[in-house]
Amino acid sequence: MCYMKGEKGTVGVRELRQNLSVYLRRVAKGETLLVTERGMRVAVLGPLPEHSTALDRLIASGRATPAARDLGDIGPPLPADPHRPPLTDVLEEQRQERL
Repeated sequence: MCYMKGEKGTVGVRELRQNLSVYLRRVAKGETLLVTERGMRVAVLGPLPEHSTALDRLIASGRATPAARDLGDIGPPLPADPHRPPLTDVLEEQRQERL
């Protein structure tokens, strides 16, 4: 039934395709499978981490960096400079110049 290539948890692409529901049940129980094609490792099939968010997965894969500090540490906004125009006016002026 199971094509194992000498290593527990390894399955070939053809075997996986033919018995996908069997392997998905194993993964749902917590097993991680190494998928091979012509003897070459091509993928890892494993369960989703519990209580994982998209950000948690990005951090785990190295594609995002966790925050160094809490957003609340920034403090209140600085008071507006009365000698300068409001930022919204500056942005509106720049947008008008582009048109």
